[in-house]
Amino acid sequence: MKTTTSKIGKRRAAAKSKTVSSETYQRRRREIAAAAARVFNEKGFRGTTISAVAEALQIDRASIYYYISSKDELFDDVIREASEENVLRAQRIQKSDLSASEKLRTLIRELMDSYAETYPLLYIFIRVDLKHVPDKRSAWAKQMKKIGRQYDDAVTSIIEEGYRDGSFRDLGPARLVAFGIIGMLNWTNRWFDPENSKASAEDLGNMYAELVTSGLEHAKAPARKKNRPVAAKRQRAEGK
Repeated sequence: MKTTTSKIGKRRAAAKSKTVSSETYQRRRREIAAAAARVFNEKGFRGTTISAVAEALQIDRASIYYYISSKDELFDDVIREASEENVLRAQRIQKSDLSASEKLRTLIRELMDSYAETYPLLYIFIRVDLKHVPDKRSAWAKQMKKIGRQYDDAVTSIIEEGYRDGSFRDLGPARLVAFGIIGMLNWTNRWFDPENSKASAEDLGNMYAELVTSGLEHAKAPARKKNRPVAAKRQRAEGK
């Protein structure tokens, strides 16, 4: 068994190192990841096995080991890649020339889009308590915490920008405001399903973007009615 595993491991490493075959290899890994996501969502991380993923793909378990070494590796790699992509998106938005309000609107919309695109992988991760992952996954947990902080930093920076230029009301520490926004979007993991929800990710993104920015932006003063001369008012009152 050790010999077989070693051979598969060498083949896996060789496939990853070859530029030509790497595209096919990575595409197949994504297919496996998509199937695994469905099983993870149905059975939870603990209840998911490689055999269950193989069954979902209608292939034998040995074939999966050519692409991954374990369930943990599959889950961790996919989650990390998706989370890193969200950080890059947030940082691009934060560094753009958009106004603070439009940056925040765009970021909220893109995060909801990401939840739909990766469904249900990122939602599964949201439910994971990084403080209680096994020791063998501690390095991954540490890395994910760092990625999470980078995303928090991007949102916090946008709030701070709005505070500085006066477009946002100062409701309190920018980081706490950022936590509230991210937490609201993360809560959609409880009920949002892109295939069965009455509202699409785009609809939700637009709704939450409006909800958040309208709460942060300074209220616009109502248009004043033009005052007519006092004499004219008096004349009307006197029937003249």
